[in-house]
Amino acid sequence: MVILGIDPGYAIIGYGVLDTTKQNMLLDYGAIVTPKEDSMPVRLQNIDKSLKYLFDKFKPDVVAIEELFYFKNQKTVIQVAQARGVILLACQKYCGNIYEYTPLQIKQALTGQGRAEKAQVQFMVKAILGLENIPKPDDAADALAVAICHSQSSPMLNNNKI
Repeated sequence: MVILGIDPGYAIIGYGVLDTTKQNMLLDYGAIVTPKEDSMPVRLQNIDKSLKYLFDKFKPDVVAIEELFYFKNQKTVIQVAQARGVILLACQKYCGNIYEYTPLQIKQALTGQGRAEKAQVQFMVKAILGLENIPKPDDAADALAVAICHSQSSPMLNNNKI
């Protein structure tokens, strides 16, 4: 099963691609970056185009995406929500098999503790995937954590599908 993990955002969208049928399951990771000087509609269009490229390249069977969490800055939450809407639409158009996970579920799946620190989660991503270094940027490591969470949870959980 090929899993595309996504850490949503509007400036930086992390992605990680795993193939659970392979010994070395890591296929790719990185980030979609939208230039801050671009207008929001242009940034959203770039997110869609970049995701289409990833879907065409890797043909994932499922998408695992982190749910939004509360932001103190209302302007930021609106922008992230707009980008997340575009991300969900692209995932539905190009795959249609989408699962959402809360930060607590992701931390629990990777570390055994729902309140784990970010550094612990990143260390576990590195360890599980057998990497020499923690993936950068942090958004890519977060996306890989979502994909790993799905790979470990999907046989047991079908209630996270949207």
